[in-house]
Amino acid sequence: MSSAKSPEAYTLWGLPHSLYAGKARCYLIKKGIPFRELGPSHPGFQARILPKVGHMVLPVVELADGAVVQDTSDIIESMEAKYPEPAITPSSPVLAVVAWLIGAFGSEGLLPAAMHYRWSYREQQENFLRAEFGRALEPGPDREKRQAAGEKLMDYFGGMLPGLGVTEDSAGLIEDNYLELLDALDIHLQHFPYLLGGRPSIADVGLMAPLYAHLGRDPVPASLMKNLGPNVYRWTERMNSPVNLDGEFAEFDEVFFPEGTLFPTLEPVLALIFRDWAPELIANLQCYERWLEANSDMPAGTLVSASGESKVHPTLGVVEFQLGDQSIKKASVPQALWHFSKVWAMAANLSGEASLNFESLMKRTGGEQLMSMKLPRAIERRDYALVLA
Repeated sequence: MSSAKSPEAYTLWGLPHSLYAGKARCYLIKKGIPFRELGPSHPGFQARILPKVGHMVLPVVELADGAVVQDTSDIIESMEAKYPEPAITPSSPVLAVVAWLIGAFGSEGLLPAAMHYRWSYREQQENFLRAEFGRALEPGPDREKRQAAGEKLMDYFGGMLPGLGVTEDSAGLIEDNYLELLDALDIHLQHFPYLLGGRPSIADVGLMAPLYAHLGRDPVPASLMKNLGPNVYRWTERMNSPVNLDGEFAEFDEVFFPEGTLFPTLEPVLALIFRDWAPELIANLQCYERWLEANSDMPAGTLVSASGESKVHPTLGVVEFQLGDQSIKKASVPQALWHFSKVWAMAANLSGEASLNFESLMKRTGGEQLMSMKLPRAIERRDYALVLA
């Protein structure tokens, strides 16, 4: 990419099969921010990145002066402060809330589906996954060595499904819900190049996390997407291209939907997000409230983790909620609450006609209960970990 936008050099530490690296990568591409990408097998990762971050996690963005930013939300916020244009948040207040809502769902709500399609179908895509995970440890030309190294990592990540609520009983429901969402997105993306009109927003960037690296690249779900959601698959290609529009949408201006407008094809997508994610978010919020009540004297800076340890994916225990006709048990995800707290805050700041329009949208799409809630105590990220504010 051209470095005309900035004299600074950025390094994205990531991998092709990394869910969140896919989110950071497409953001940098669409913003026109020059970068190079390196994997964790590069000696610089061990020498410079791990000592600063403290644990193995991707993606990380490294600046020319050696400073690092980890977590895609922090990466995006820091880059938006330096490069505000083209903005990834619409100026329309209602559209801005919708954009961050969809983006949060992509970053957190579709993780069980993404992991299910990767690991429940491991046998059907074993060779591909071994090669992909092997890149993290063995970048050289020895094919057998790379595949052997990949298998070790696969055994670890494949064991995460129960903690995500993915079991033999829930797998069918997870697939049904995902395919219904895929169809709704496919309809919408036949009308528009991006989720909120003629240019990408944080909604697109957030959804790329699961819909590219896992659901759009792994052989089994990629085949489903190509056959059942071809417009979604084309959108994943578009999101990884610095060119904003292609021939199919040549007449579209590179602008978001007009002020106060939300096109009807997007409302079914929002309705499915609330139906499939709101029960889990509410259960997470209730778990967080119980944890706060049991530890009422915790000072600011306390790790939001039942174990008291900093982890990439901290938890406060097990939550149980009803999804369709099934009861789902999984590890709580305070990260999702932190992510969604921005949506709650943005919605709370709406006023006048924007507030009325958003309330009407929530009634039509089933988001009233979730959007009426808020965190009892703020959570923030500090030193690469979630802590109490």
